[in-house]
Amino acid sequence: QVQLVESGGGLVQAGGSLTVSCAAGGRTFGYYAMGWFRQAPGKEREFVAAINWLGRSTVYADSAKGRFTVSKDNDKNTLYLQMTRLKYEDTAVYYCAVGTSLEGVRTGPDFWGQGTQVTVSS
Repeated sequence: QVQLVESGGGLVQAGGSLTVSCAAGGRTFGYYAMGWFRQAPGKEREFVAAINWLGRSTVYADSAKGRFTVSKDNDKNTLYLQMTRLKYEDTAVYYCAVGTSLEGVRTGPDFWGQGTQVTVSS
């Protein structure tokens, strides 16, 4: 089992920045990628960004490119998503996930966190 705990969500004005974090614990050996998803009210959960375990490869959804940066601190076993130039439509619950590869975490993660709410006011 892998435990994922997100934090750092909150209320931010449009155009502002926010960083959310995800602390990973438990049996993380063998899970080589971590990622972020989000789910807005009334919409399906969608992929945002992912990074491999060593932090050398990343992949982003088109909506995140140029504004969001995914990173990882291996010493702390913590995943980050730095969000800038936030828009009202970025409002969602942001979820952390792990998988065995970048493609795996993007298409079918093995474990999910409980989510953290990000609200962007217009």
